Amino acid sequence: MSEVAEAAEAVKEPKEPLFSKKNKKLLTDPLNDDNPITIQVLGICSALAITVQVKQAFVMALSVLVVMIGANLIVSWMRNLIPSRVRIIVQLVIVAALVILVDQVLKAFVYDVSKQLSVFVGLIITNCIIMGRLEAFALGNKAWPSFLDAIGNAAGYGWILIAVAVVRELFGSGKLWGYQVVPDAFYEFGYFNNGLMILPPMALITVGIIIWIQRAKNTKLIEEH
Repeated sequence: MSEVAEAAEAVKEPKEPLFSKKNKKLLTDPLNDDNPITIQVLGICSALAITVQVKQAFVMALSVLVVMIGANLIVSWMRNLIPSRVRIIVQLVIVAALVILVDQVLKAFVYDVSKQLSVFVGLIITNCIIMGRLEAFALGNKAWPSFLDAIGNAAGYGWILIAVAVVRELFGSGKLWGYQVVPDAFYEFGYFNNGLMILPPMALITVGIIIWIQRAKNTKLIEEH
């Protein structure tokens, strides 16, 4: 081995573990302290519109997960090839292609849910969470961190959707995933489903309660005026 090669080997940076502390934070931070919905206030539209039922929320969360992983990986692999002036257009084309693919799969295998989600699957193309992570992270990082970042942010988005849907479907219709869970005996004793829970304003109120709980548990999240 030549002296130049030996010197290069000596100064070579140690390889970062796949699940280093830094990489783990990419998975865990979006679940709470950097949640895309409750902290960054992104993706609110779908949180209000498709959380009437847990099934819809789960399918939307899974769709966003697939699109985010695919988009983050593709943009990360192409980051040195994408001209800066057209990067937004390239990102939109990548996301649009993935969303079309996901939409066709939903129509083929869960057509009823696809109809209920309506235009909101297509609106994943302009989801601020996805475009934000492509621009802020995938364009400047390698594939593995981008993969973890996609999983973390999609999971952070997804658990909020599902949590809101659980509350709205349970108290709004007495069901979960379409199955009756409130016993008939409750209704015989005068229990009524809360019709307000299936209206969009209750989704906003439920998200607001989650935001309040987060900030009550971690006062560092409270913005200074």
